[in-house]
Amino acid sequence: MEAAVLKHRTELLATTAGTCLLVALLAWRLLEVLRRRWFELAAKIEEVDATHRQLLQSEKLAGIGQLAAGVAHEINNPVGFVNSNLGTLGNYSQQMITLLEKCRAGQASESDFAAADFDYLRRDLLELLNESREGLGRVKRIVADLKDFSRVDHAEAQEFDVNAGIESTLNVLSNELKYKATVIREFGELPPLHCIGAQLNQVAMNLLLNAAHAIAEHGTITVRTGHDATHVWFEVADTGCGMTPEIMQHIFEPFYTTRPVGKGTGLGLALSYDIVHKHGGEIRVSSQPGEGSCFRVSLPRTDTASVS
Repeated sequence: MEAAVLKHRTELLATTAGTCLLVALLAWRLLEVLRRRWFELAAKIEEVDATHRQLLQSEKLAGIGQLAAGVAHEINNPVGFVNSNLGTLGNYSQQMITLLEKCRAGQASESDFAAADFDYLRRDLLELLNESREGLGRVKRIVADLKDFSRVDHAEAQEFDVNAGIESTLNVLSNELKYKATVIREFGELPPLHCIGAQLNQVAMNLLLNAAHAIAEHGTITVRTGHDATHVWFEVADTGCGMTPEIMQHIFEPFYTTRPVGKGTGLGLALSYDIVHKHGGEIRVSSQPGEGSCFRVSLPRTDTASVS
């Protein structure tokens, strides 16, 4: 009888040891994947930083500093708890290895599993893995939005979904906008537009940042899109401070800004005007002091003019 019990316990310990080994191997594999992804993310951040410096040097994006800060904040949150989970997973792995070594030496007993709180460890390990996957998924979505915003794979004019471009721009700017305004989307059905998508995203970003800067505390930014027989259009309206007719006469001039010294370069609207003009379109503004402003960009649906 005792021999049968001993045999049963031995088989149970062997099965448990095998399970622990499998879980440990899976945990090690995930840790290795997370480590590689961490370095890949660091490399991507370096690439974004290099692009950031290049854009600053060419003065193409006046708001790139705020954009980088917002994206860093959005990425830092999931990376932070994934890093914390890695530390906990490392401790769990060490406990599993210690337990497996005892099993291999034939010294493991139920008290060893109880001392390691094996049941809790097994449950929490799976939860940590799931949380880490979700965190990396969030980072992946943020990077995808950045890629859609920059259109790095599509530097030439081609078919472009304006609604999708504006949506990716809103996502990239979410940290900058959420403290200043409630964003209302009123998107219409649009035909594809032949254009350089990254440049239109830049125009949308400049208009959205301009709207946010015009709001003193908290207001509303409304983004609308639509089309008619000849043009596709989008507009950005805000409930900010508005502008006088005198100011509106100069807003598209390079280096003109109403913001305090050091707070703006005065290039955003000038660059936007130049981009829209090169695409054969036009940008208009309507505004009243104290009532906000509305910028509308109209682009021809069938214009085949060269843009660069």
